[in-house]
Amino acid sequence: MGLVYQFTVVILLAQMLAKKISLDKAKPEKLFYFVANAVVYRPSDSRCLILKRSDQEKVFPGKWAVPGGKLEWADFDINKPDRTLSDEVVNFVNPIEKLLIREVREEAGIEVEDQLDYSGKSVLIVRPDEIPVVFVVFVATYKSGEVKLEEGAFTDSAWVNAEEVKAYDCIEGIDQEIAGAIDRLSK
Repeated sequence: MGLVYQFTVVILLAQMLAKKISLDKAKPEKLFYFVANAVVYRPSDSRCLILKRSDQEKVFPGKWAVPGGKLEWADFDINKPDRTLSDEVVNFVNPIEKLLIREVREEAGIEVEDQLDYSGKSVLIVRPDEIPVVFVVFVATYKSGEVKLEEGAFTDSAWVNAEEVKAYDCIEGIDQEIAGAIDRLSK
């Protein structure tokens, strides 16, 4: 292959890569919020962290929950992908895991191990403002730090076991997620 041919192929491949992330060509019926939650398990006493949501929250105000958050455009800098596949598809590796590690740090002020495990649970809800949301639940292992709540988002925290969580006014299903995480990780 001549140098001019190789250079032309590189230019053509570069032109095939996405230049931005856009919904312009996306099918509207395929779109929704994507939220990931982390059940944070503390091995030293087999307890999990729950946080009380602010009364000002739009969804589940005042309810106890686990840390989590939505994937956002800022999570995907098109100019800094982790890699490209087949020299044409921009690829971001472990965006959900990165999201959860960041959200646990922001919401609870603690660190979790880098390895997160999918709990095998997902839920679709439709919020009161009509936005569909897909939730996926992961289990994270506590690493270090003292709980320091994100100001304005949460009002209290507790480390609970599978029985104690039942005494809290949790979002439906949180108690089952806590019990499942403790059962899996305490063995």
